[in-house]
Amino acid sequence: MIASEGLPVQTAARVLEVSELGFYAWRKRPPSARSIRHAWLTDMIRQVYTASRGTYGAPRVHAELTMGCGIKVGHNAVEMLMRRGGLQGLPGSRRPSRRVVPEYTAADLVDRRFARNKPDQLWVTDITEHRTREGKVYCAVVLDVFSRRVVGLAIDSSPTSNLVTSALGIAIENRRPDGTVIHSD
Repeated sequence: MIASEGLPVQTAARVLEVSELGFYAWRKRPPSARSIRHAWLTDMIRQVYTASRGTYGAPRVHAELTMGCGIKVGHNAVEMLMRRGGLQGLPGSRRPSRRVVPEYTAADLVDRRFARNKPDQLWVTDITEHRTREGKVYCAVVLDVFSRRVVGLAIDSSPTSNLVTSALGIAIENRRPDGTVIHSD
């Protein structure tokens, strides 16, 4: 760079503390495999960026290169090459965020008081995930707070609403409660 600006090579070599022969050898050396790949990747990044009309940032360009084009490249390399090429996507989402207000929220009938003096006043439920050799198994449990006994139990390979309704159905069948509050997180 100093020699290309018209300064003598001898002066530049002396200031940078390198040999003149090293400078001439560097100038004649062919480009490295990395620099060739970076030039090719920069061209591919420009194509993806142009196709997105300048909206894609590094994460989306990386996804398009890896999943869309099948190119193996790291996200940091894409980010670096985009920065070097002066390419920058649009910031964030342009869609206005809307807060969804639920129409009905169940009242907290338990009020963090989990002690009861009679059976079948309060049941608590939860789903747990267990890893097995065959895969994951999900277990929905219904406990009576007074006796701390399992009153309903269901096991399934997926955590669906059927799992929960089966556990509650078994609990209702076993106990036939009247006015029981069911609490779940």
